[in-house]
Amino acid sequence: MANRANDWLRQAENDFSWAKDSMDGGHWAQACFTAQQIGEKALKAVALARGASEVRSHSLVKIAEALGIDGDLERMGRRLDLYYISARYPDAFSEGAPYEFFDRDQAAEALRYAQAFLDRARAEIRGPDAAT
Repeated sequence: MANRANDWLRQAENDFSWAKDSMDGGHWAQACFTAQQIGEKALKAVALARGASEVRSHSLVKIAEALGIDGDLERMGRRLDLYYISARYPDAFSEGAPYEFFDRDQAAEALRYAQAFLDRARAEIRGPDAAT
């Protein structure tokens, strides 16, 4: 079976465009959730490039730990993991719709973090000159 690492990375890159569109449209919660998804897909691309057959977790922290990635990406993953459920489901908060709890600053930070995950995956899969 072919290694699908580049497919996962390309989808993460496409999702980044979607997240920027969400940001530009003022959809902060959606941008935050998509940023988490970008990080997840980027890390899964790295795992596949390293020879993993599959990765089951949705947690950036857990995937990063399994890959031996710590430091800034692990810290960023902790923040992005908070958006996996809370940015989508009304029962994540005691009342109100998720979009009411997110703002531009959170979304901008989430996109910066997503970019860092993309850069790491690009460098590992395509080489250090492909990071940006």
